[in-house]
Amino acid sequence: MTSEQRVVVIGGGLAGLRLAQRLGPVAAVTVLGEESRVPYNRVLLAEVLAGRYAPEVTALPAPGPVLRRGVRAVRIDRAERAVHCDDGTVAPYDTLVLATGSNAVLPPLRGLFEPGGRELPDGVHAFRTMDDCLALSATVRPGVRAVVIGGGLLGVSAARALAARGAAVVLAQQGERLMERHLDADASALLAMHLTGLGVEIHTECRVRGLVTTGTPAAAPAAPGTRQGADAPRRVTHVELADGYRLEADVVVLACGVRPRTGLAEAAGLEVRTGIVVDDHLRTGDPHVHAVGDCAEHAGRVYGLAGAALEQADALAAMLAGTPSPYTGTRALTRLTLGGAGSGHLDLAAFGETTPRPGDDVVRLADATRRTYRKVVLRGDRLVGGVLLGELSTVGALARTWEGGEAPHDLFHLLTDDGGH
Repeated sequence: MTSEQRVVVIGGGLAGLRLAQRLGPVAAVTVLGEESRVPYNRVLLAEVLAGRYAPEVTALPAPGPVLRRGVRAVRIDRAERAVHCDDGTVAPYDTLVLATGSNAVLPPLRGLFEPGGRELPDGVHAFRTMDDCLALSATVRPGVRAVVIGGGLLGVSAARALAARGAAVVLAQQGERLMERHLDADASALLAMHLTGLGVEIHTECRVRGLVTTGTPAAAPAAPGTRQGADAPRRVTHVELADGYRLEADVVVLACGVRPRTGLAEAAGLEVRTGIVVDDHLRTGDPHVHAVGDCAEHAGRVYGLAGAALEQADALAAMLAGTPSPYTGTRALTRLTLGGAGSGHLDLAAFGETTPRPGDDVVRLADATRRTYRKVVLRGDRLVGGVLLGELSTVGALARTWEGGEAPHDLFHLLTDDGGH
């Protein structure tokens, strides 16, 4: 690739900017970023919500003039090799990279939207962007009643952050346990104990049916002198569960997961399953179009993790720069810090296969007093997965052994507090 080659990247998040940074010396790069804000690290949004970080702390390295902020790509013309934008401009490309990320999933709850409408009621928030985070933060004060719908990584982070701000938090999880995609049953139970100790009320195997808002027949009549009906904004008052029980709510957080943004790719005729399908060169069916990050599906998997997005961006940059090394997948480690002081602090990490198969060996170390838990799964003489809660000093050594596919020579040493030293 020469500096005359035009690379257009759609998406100004972590993956898109990392790719632009790597390609800067060898190509003419343009990044189309839909958000008008300075690019930021989404991983840190819960810290902003908790009040521990100011928004500017989350800023990503300045991308310079390659980034066009507040510009939305609306159409890809593959025949002309051009991207049409909402401001009327056209960005021609030799290589196009889709780094469009993902959107928050808005569940099909009764009362979430009015017929034909797309406006959320006042008090109801997604939790995906900095705008979401700041709008939610502005509503939180000590004693406010907050219901978080979803007990995955995002929901747990949001519940912990709201509790740190003094909100009365209820977490409603449809599955059997918290963070069931990442943690085993024992680790989930310890996580639930931690959140309960912070005042979070947890309901698992709990299906939310809908929202009750002001201005609906189910809502209480407006007080004298207040507006009601078409002139009054809808505001959430309760979350209704499938069994008919209603949770009072001043604030509702929708943390029901994310969905890859694939609309542009679909409209352009590219193959989409869960995400935009790419091969080992992170290339779509069109050799001039690639995809990386949350929107990309490689070998049947969409990662949705920052580590995988960065690894894909680095791999694609190397390929486009003429030093190809096929991308074979990411061995992803999930890490979450539920910040705070003293007993309010909890770290957790999970990697690989945390649920053993028949014939696997499992080693567990637990300390109820210190609220620490470590489990690793062995398949033959190989470490294939693990989960740690409360104390992560050994996670580096364990992850290196797992990533390298090595046989752990002294597993108990790796699992003890000094295993990483």
